Amino acid sequence: MPSLKTAIVTGAGSGIGKAIAERLAADGYGVLVNDLAPERAQAIADAIRAAGGKAVAAAGDVSSEADVAAIVAAARTQLGPVDLLVNNAGHVHQCLFEHLEPGDFDRMFAVHVRGTFLMIRAVLPAMLEAGSGVIVNVASQLGQIGGIELAHYSGAKAAVIGMTKSLAREVSSRGVRANAVAPGPINTPLVKALSDDWKERKAGELPLGRFGEPEEVAATVAFLASPAASLFVGQTLGPNSGDVML
Repeated sequence: MPSLKTAIVTGAGSGIGKAIAERLAADGYGVLVNDLAPERAQAIADAIRAAGGKAVAAAGDVSSEADVAAIVAAARTQLGPVDLLVNNAGHVHQCLFEHLEPGDFDRMFAVHVRGTFLMIRAVLPAMLEAGSGVIVNVASQLGQIGGIELAHYSGAKAAVIGMTKSLAREVSSRGVRANAVAPGPINTPLVKALSDDWKERKAGELPLGRFGEPEEVAATVAFLASPAASLFVGQTLGPNSGDVML
């Protein structure tokens, strides 16, 4: 039997996913680091091991059934049964609705929504059989309020929130807790790639007056993964600088 709990973190090659993988490893998890780019996944896994943690890398596209099967198999083979799944993989693309192309729309939903679905489907049967497990889906505050030039991104993240609530209603009584995290703008490569006009406008809307840091989101995920969050099911926690207040 493995001595550590096992976590899969998708899209963990940089930004929020990297911070989540590092935080979970520091908290005692063996972490499967997934990223679309093999070199990024391997670099983060190597860094975690160099810091004294346990991690393995598995590249793959979460919108691909074959890749998802390989990711989950790697976690089980190299680390043990999956106790925690963090669906973080995603990308951002900025475009006015009137110029949005079907291909960009479809890819957004493929990664964020289909990818989240496929990853959950791959780990859920074993969690239900064990009567325990935690799923944390990384959404966005834009899935709650929408975003200019980000209709496809906002729509995909809203779908992730809705799927999380529905999943929680189905599986909470069977020992599996599912929740979502909806960060506001965070200082990551994805957000930094947005236009300066967008970032300036968004910063001016935030009551806290600043964008968040990846480690602040990772702390929220770590809380939801912990026994301290035993009453949290189907919730969407918002480390969002006050952009959304519920």
